[in-house]
Amino acid sequence: MTAPAHVLVFRPLIAIMRGRGDEVAITARDYAQTLELLGLHGLEADEVVGRHGGRSRLQKARQMTHRLGALRKWARGRAFDVALAHGSHELTISARRLGIPSSTTFDYEFATLQHQLGCRAATRVVVPAAIPPERLRPYGVRPPKLVQYPGLKEEYYLADFEPDRSLLERFGVDPARVLVVLRPPPDVSLYHRHSNPLFPQTVQHLGRSEDVQAFVLPRTEEQREYVRGLALPSVIVPDGAVDAQSLIALADLVVSAGGTMNREAAALGVPVYTTYGGRLGGVDEQLIREGRLKPLTDPRALELTKRDPESSERVRRDPAEMLRLLLSAL
Repeated sequence: MTAPAHVLVFRPLIAIMRGRGDEVAITARDYAQTLELLGLHGLEADEVVGRHGGRSRLQKARQMTHRLGALRKWARGRAFDVALAHGSHELTISARRLGIPSSTTFDYEFATLQHQLGCRAATRVVVPAAIPPERLRPYGVRPPKLVQYPGLKEEYYLADFEPDRSLLERFGVDPARVLVVLRPPPDVSLYHRHSNPLFPQTVQHLGRSEDVQAFVLPRTEEQREYVRGLALPSVIVPDGAVDAQSLIALADLVVSAGGTMNREAAALGVPVYTTYGGRLGGVDEQLIREGRLKPLTDPRALELTKRDPESSERVRRDPAEMLRLLLSAL
């Protein structure tokens, strides 16, 4: 697990496997809230392998080389039957070199370098049906390697989810004010190379509104310090990882530059705007066509109204079906 979203995707799958007696080993990268979220969901990494390489291409390459070597050394001789990843090319490459079948899954098709490496090494590539198959062919992905599923990955891993309503009280959220959850852009991602001014503009706009409480979920400590340094009266910034899914489910609105939180809001029936500045993938294109996701170009266009959480329409899908597709690598 190399990023926080991976914990969410694999949590129910690990529960299913361990519940039927399978042995599951977890490896993780020390990046953002990944290790914190493992603990929050009652999981623990058997091995922590490396850190994020930051913005430097050289450092990224060095960290990848380190993680490849460390993973192979750790996994060798442990008789694994299969390796499962969410876009972690280090895992599929290591698995291939060790002769272990592997599956990788993701829902954004334009992380080119990552997919050129990870997809070619994987036995199966499991992605949403919203991604046009021709976009995956440059990565060497065609049937039977390509397996597609209906809906959003979030509709699978949130199937058993019910929000913790005590969360808002713990953070002192005023129920009379419009609660907006904000997620900054992934500044260190290779496919998000240029800073997007829309997020700072949105924080400034909402952070000064007396009718709003803007709950910011930073990705990194640098982002946390930046937002706190603005000293905006209507902004809440937690000290560490929080139950973001409960926060989203109880929010009136979500504004996010990243894909996972956008899709979690869509799966939970919460109005959501995207500020993502890169090329939209097939999943977001479909959500926009369906009216479940709105592009944001000006924070003044946000519809800041209270909503009834009980009225939201949710889609729940069986995570056992997702697991079946991933294990088709066997």
